[in-house]
Amino acid sequence: MPPKSGQISFAGSPIGNLSSCKIVELGISQVPEGRQVFKPLSVEDNLLLGAYSQYRKRGGRKEAKESIEMVYALFPILLERRKQLAGTLSGGEQQMLAIGRALMARPKLLLLDEPSMGLAPLVVQEIFRVIEHLSREKRTTILLVEQNARAALKMADRGYVLETGRVILQGSAAELLENKDVQRAYLGRDKKEIWER
Repeated sequence: MPPKSGQISFAGSPIGNLSSCKIVELGISQVPEGRQVFKPLSVEDNLLLGAYSQYRKRGGRKEAKESIEMVYALFPILLERRKQLAGTLSGGEQQMLAIGRALMARPKLLLLDEPSMGLAPLVVQEIFRVIEHLSREKRTTILLVEQNARAALKMADRGYVLETGRVILQGSAAELLENKDVQRAYLGRDKKEIWER
């Protein structure tokens, strides 16, 4: 059931009635579940679409060029495949492209919805390495929705456990990793062994 009241704010200002374009201009980018790249377009064209808000301001072309170089440094495979159609990429490469496209807008807040879903373990490790780099080194605030609780909590500062749309536990990532209920329900032995393989 959707909420009946409340508002969504960012940096102290309500954003619930703003257009997507305005929200991106404020500094929020989203990587949706399921990647959703523009399959008939090249990798580079997908990335340039992510820089749309930059092109609209003075000096935007220079910033877009710097952003695309940063994305290619984070994901070198995208540089190799820059002329390739996005729809021909592997699932992991499409996820890298979706993250790269979101980064082109230079977000202050990056929203990631299930970035590891359906990906091979080695690709998941690479994606999480980049997410941690963005958080720790680039100082990007990240809101990560992720079922791989162990991997998410290992890099997070704070965590929330949701069940049927309600927050049932919250605390620092370290507290949640040590919480016996979280360990039993979300970090069981089998799950740990699968992640560490």
